[in-house]
Amino acid sequence: MRARVGQRVPVVVQTGGRSRTSARALWLGAETAVTCGVLILLLVVHQLWWTNREARAEALDQVRVLEREWDISPTPESVSGEEPVSDSVSEAGSEPASPSGSAPAPGAAAASPAPSPSAAFAVLRIPRLGLSVPVAEGVSKRSVLDKGYAGHYPGTAGPGAVGNFALAGHRNTHGEPFRYINRLRDGDEISVRTRARTYLYRVDLVLASTSPRDVGVIRAVPRSLVKPSYGYSAPGAYLTLTTCTPEFTSTYRLIVWAKLVSTAPGRG
Repeated sequence: MRARVGQRVPVVVQTGGRSRTSARALWLGAETAVTCGVLILLLVVHQLWWTNREARAEALDQVRVLEREWDISPTPESVSGEEPVSDSVSEAGSEPASPSGSAPAPGAAAASPAPSPSAAFAVLRIPRLGLSVPVAEGVSKRSVLDKGYAGHYPGTAGPGAVGNFALAGHRNTHGEPFRYINRLRDGDEISVRTRARTYLYRVDLVLASTSPRDVGVIRAVPRSLVKPSYGYSAPGAYLTLTTCTPEFTSTYRLIVWAKLVSTAPGRG
């Protein structure tokens, strides 16, 4: 049958292939989004759970190793039964008394050889937080802080010494030993045990937030350069704890200061 002159012949366009291509692209996009979401979730789980579990186990094991070693091999002083060099600090800024009653020379309590970099040499305990954690030399993330340890700022005083025994620790992930130091209050006790002695400090001041570049907080006589109303003006035997704040950020630093109140040989 012939088509009439001038009559249009309908043209059929095949659209099935394009529809299938679009559907396939949407499916691949959805799969990619789900895969990315799963990977992000696994990363979060690794950072917030696995690194904490792993670091806490390693830190606790190191505490046991240190204390077992100290108990098996006490210092010559402990074996001979000699009295410790100090016994109390009754007032802010005062120094431990020597057996003769005179104040020791600055740094006398830290006469032992300096620890090797990244080596654990003390155990920090904060009863209020139920915390027991090794203290290692240095503040390297990889070799100290990420292992769940507290890190000793190089160049600051040793435990019990006149000056500032300054420590850093993670607030989140990798054991997060300093996560709750914001809960510490005036009068809370903190102990630091070494092979030779146990040093007891008492919390005195808390600086809720300061700049990461506020180096005044770890000086021998600690005082904030950003907030000068926080800190001290006289020499003493201080302990400083530093960590990041707010939680899950590194924008600012939270500072806790404590003063030495007593020392004793052996276990604390």
